[in-house]
Formats: sequence, C-alpha cells, structure tokens
Amino acid sequence: MEILNAKRKSAINVPTRVRFAPYTVLRRLILYVTVISFSLLFAAPLIWMISTSLKTDPQVYHVPPIWIPNPIRLANYPEALSIRPFGIFTLNTLRYALTSTVGAVMSAAVVAYGFSRLQWPGRNVLFFLCLATMMIPFQVRMVPLYITFKNLDWLNSYKPLIIPAFLGIPYYIFLLRQFFLTIPQELSDAARVDGANELNILLRIILPLAKPALAVVGLLQFMAAWDNFLGPLIYLSNESLFPIALGLRQLRSDSVEALMWPYMMAASTMTILPVVVLFFFVQRTFVEGISITGIKG
Repeated sequence: MEILNAKRKSAINVPTRVRFAPYTVLRRLILYVTVISFSLLFAAPLIWMISTSLKTDPQVYHVPPIWIPNPIRLANYPEALSIRPFGIFTLNTLRYALTSTVGAVMSAAVVAYGFSRLQWPGRNVLFFLCLATMMIPFQVRMVPLYITFKNLDWLNSYKPLIIPAFLGIPYYIFLLRQFFLTIPQELSDAARVDGANELNILLRIILPLAKPALAVVGLLQFMAAWDNFLGPLIYLSNESLFPIALGLRQLRSDSVEALMWPYMMAASTMTILPVVVLFFFVQRTFVEGISITGIKG
C-alpha cells in the first residue's frame, strides 16, 4: 500500500514539474534579455566613444554609422596625447585627487563617528543642518567661495580643491554614519570598560569594521575629483597646473576648425581608463559597501 501511494505521489508531481518548468525558463529568458538590452543601451555611448577613437575622419561622418572601424587606426592615441601635455595633466589630477580623497575619508569618518556613536545635546539638529547643506548646489556657492578663496590668496593653487575635503563632505558623512549605526554598541562599551578612549575605539574597532564603507567614500571622492571640471576652471589659470579635464577642453578648442573627433575620443578614452580600471579592482568592495550603508536610520 505504501508503494502504491508513493507511485501516486510521483505521478502527481511529474506533470506539475513539467508544467512549471517552461514558465520558469521563459521568465528567466525575459529577465536576461531585458537586463542585457538595458546594459547595452547604457554602454552604447562608451562603445561609440571607443569605436570613434579608432576611426579615420571619413568613417566618423559615414552614414549609416560604422560601429566597427575598418581599418582600425591605433595612431589616433599617441597623436592625440601628443597635441597637449596629457602626461602632466594626469599627474596634476592625481596630485589633488588622491590628497582630497584622503582628506574626505578622514574627515567624514571622524564626523560620522560623532554623529552615530556619541551622545551629546543637539546632535540630531546639527546632523539635519549638515544634510541641509546638500540642498545648496555648487552654482549657488560658486561666487562666495571664489571671493573667499581670493581673500585667502588661494587662487591658482590646489588649495581650493583639497582643503574643503578635509572639512567634511555631507554626503560622505551621511553614508558613514548610516554604516556606523549598524555596528553593535556593545563593542564600544566593552572597549570603554577596558580603558580605551574614543579615538582608540574609532581607530581600532570602528574603522577596521568599516572598510567597505570607507572604500565607497574613497572611490566616490576620487571619481568626483578626477572628473571635476568647473572647480579647476574657476580657481586655476596657470596651464602648468591644469588637470586632465581642462586638458580635454584645450584639445577641444584646438580641434574646433578641424573637428578632430577621433583625437577627442582617443583622449577621452584614456581619461576614463584609470577610473574604469580602479572600479573593476574594487568592484566587490564597492558593491558591498553600497549595499550595507543605509540599512539602519
């Protein structure tokens, strides 16, 4: 009797699996096609930039557009980078991008620790005011900041691009605060019982546990500094201090009459290459940090 019941159950389950298997495959197929389609849509500008950087001038203006260059002209890259001193521009960008990244991570970690792990009067009000500054766009602050930096005699230097990062950036403070709130308070209490002060708790307990969030802040700040165009355009006038963003602008000005689009795309490709490589190296940490920040309010 038990054998007969087992056969009946198996007979009932087989059609169920057969009926639902095609539906599952179709659903996954639709999901994959949708995701791949949107990925190609978002990657189309990048693919077009790389394709144009390998074309000759007639191929750029060909109708319909040519996606795969034939012949491929690799000489566009050395020729484009030799028109302007992009090597110096890259070193200049690294100088203030790396320094401002260190400053942004350090300042945001200290301020976020105060907002998340310490109890003091007016903490929530001051945190709200800190977040409120995010609502003020740079275009509104541009003129007052320029006047301030001019009075401080900071113009035509990297100080306006570096020192503000050491004073705390609200968005990064918010990210780190949200992550610090997820760390159990018992760890800090146990360290205080053992005689650790707040600085020791921050350096030896909180920061080691917050490496993914710190990596997110560092990568975001480095990308923002690397791509920064308006700041250097306002504060820098000496060409020897220009970053790579202003170097691309100069190359664009040089190619107004000739419309050297292959050169422009080649230089642009080399400009974004370091950021893309950096993202692929820290992709796992970056995604982990983004997913775990903001879990607790």
